[in-house]
Amino acid sequence: MKIGELAQRSGLATSAIRYYERAGLLPKAKRGSNGYREYDDATLEQLHVIDIGQSLGFTLDAIRAVLALEGKALQDGLIESLAARLVEIDKMMLALQAQRTSLLETEQKLRQSWVMRPCVNSEPAPPLRPTGSGNR
Repeated sequence: MKIGELAQRSGLATSAIRYYERAGLLPKAKRGSNGYREYDDATLEQLHVIDIGQSLGFTLDAIRAVLALEGKALQDGLIESLAARLVEIDKMMLALQAQRTSLLETEQKLRQSWVMRPCVNSEPAPPLRPTGSGNR
């Protein structure tokens, strides 16, 4: 299939497919006698793996490493990659929860301190004089 059909079937832009090829995520496409790239169904499957991997937050390097594997090593690599990504996500969730807790505590402290002693600049600012009115 030509790149346009591959793009349509994969849901990716032709520029993305060319990029993945240049980046080594896809094998170099075979060229027809007319010079057009020609792809097979295996390339479509690889594009689906790339798309899924990116949607799950994997780096292109991690995806490239998995795509380089075959057979049982591919299966094991996928499972290991998923497990490692889950650990990363758990760490991010803990860090975000800690940040959330800290933000809530800071907000509460600020509100309490403002009740005890209001801001010195709490008076409204004087109105601005109109500019360019010609009255001086």
